[in-house]
Amino acid sequence: MAKILLEMKDIIKTFPGVKALDHVNLQVEEGEIHALVGENGAGKSTLMNVLSGVYCYGTYEGDIIYNGEICKFSKIKDSEEKGIVIIHQELALVPEMTIGENMYLGNEQGSPMAIDWDKTYGESDKYLRKVGLMESSRTLIKDIGVGKQQLVEIAKALAKNAKLLILDEPTSSLNESDSQALLDLMLEFKKQGMTMIIITHKLNEVAYVADKITVIRDGSTIETLDKKKDAFTEDRIIQGMVGRELTNRFPSREPEVGDTALEVKDWTVHHQIYSDRKVVDHVSLYVKKGEVLGISGLMGAGRTELAMSIFGGSYGRDISGQLFIDGEEVKLASVKEAIAHKIAYVTEDRKGNGLILSNPIRVNTTLANLKDVSSHGVIDRDKEVAVAEEYRQKLKTKCPSIEQNVGNLSGGNQQKVLLAKWMYAGPDVLILDEPTRGIDVGAKYEIYCIINDLVANGKSVIMISSELPEVLGMSDRIYIMNEGKIAGEMDAKEASQEKIMSCILKSSKGE
Repeated sequence: MAKILLEMKDIIKTFPGVKALDHVNLQVEEGEIHALVGENGAGKSTLMNVLSGVYCYGTYEGDIIYNGEICKFSKIKDSEEKGIVIIHQELALVPEMTIGENMYLGNEQGSPMAIDWDKTYGESDKYLRKVGLMESSRTLIKDIGVGKQQLVEIAKALAKNAKLLILDEPTSSLNESDSQALLDLMLEFKKQGMTMIIITHKLNEVAYVADKITVIRDGSTIETLDKKKDAFTEDRIIQGMVGRELTNRFPSREPEVGDTALEVKDWTVHHQIYSDRKVVDHVSLYVKKGEVLGISGLMGAGRTELAMSIFGGSYGRDISGQLFIDGEEVKLASVKEAIAHKIAYVTEDRKGNGLILSNPIRVNTTLANLKDVSSHGVIDRDKEVAVAEEYRQKLKTKCPSIEQNVGNLSGGNQQKVLLAKWMYAGPDVLILDEPTRGIDVGAKYEIYCIINDLVANGKSVIMISSELPEVLGMSDRIYIMNEGKIAGEMDAKEASQEKIMSCILKSSKGE
């Protein structure tokens, strides 16, 4: 019988007004990959923060038994000394520092008087090779992509002599090929005897790598599935997560498409720093009223750069081409002008660029349309409360109250606040960039319903997504982008994952 490496018994964690964990139990065997799944706000990340010492002993009830010993961690360093290392969803890397400096930040090599740089970079290079990253450890973090940064985080964990590696949404920002490479790396680590806990909303990944799955719902342990005995189908996992069968992942809609709402012609955008590089190359596209327009493509295809440049030139330089709204050419020199012309952009980076995490839901909801809740430059608090409460109910945001700080909400509920913020601005064209990244199937369905309601009311939605099933399930029409250009256009009824990928590959070959 396999050895139990970790046991968490009757863990209770309470925040003001919320019981986040209610007698949660978890057992992890040595050498297995154990998946932790549940809806946003179920308590998965909270449980791992208890385990790793982010929430120190005394702030929760229950026991952590690791390697047969009861542990009382007062800080992260305590758990790391035992070989428990967590990699959070938001990568903790300093862009302006080298890979090696990041890997040993807080764990500097050398003496108290001087850092041994030869040892730092030599050891870093050794661990980079273990994760299959061929970059020099002297490379700056800002000069490598997100997929490679994720590998740096894993190498950093190995350098801490990790015996239990916790990965929180490790592939949420990766494209399919990088995600697959990371999953295969996890399986390789398992062969070498490492124990891992993975938190992810991508259920196909769970089925691929996990030996066991523990389902958490509303702060309680629901069940643990074992690959040797139980079916690891997505429908079975979803049933445990949401407490019911989810027969249709995408709500049905009969589109009523009207006139063209927004059109760009010959749109070209240059990189903000490397001005000789085109990130959007002579793109022409349009979206109609009552239509969901999907934009698909691999990471780096130029989709986000296109969206942000349309949104008042918020990305890029030397932007050229024509932009038409309701058939009339306009020039939008700022985000303020874009909002005034009823265009909204919901960023893929909700925590970095979309929301003020230290402010409550009430404040975030009205940020993009303060003029409607103020008089003579003074915000009407009662009106602000009424608006925030209206959108909380309309979008079914789970929170104790609208005074809750957005940073304390789950990812799915943060996404709903971000949507509320832009919906209150009253846009006619809503650009959604990765609107369901890092959120669970139940919250995804609710956001899909919101999108359908918007287009049913004559709004236009441009949806950028790296998830092909989402693009196919929600769009009326699809543009495929590759290397800054439009590689193809398809009616969603005729499109398939194979056709989209074939279109990308053909354009890459110059066919």
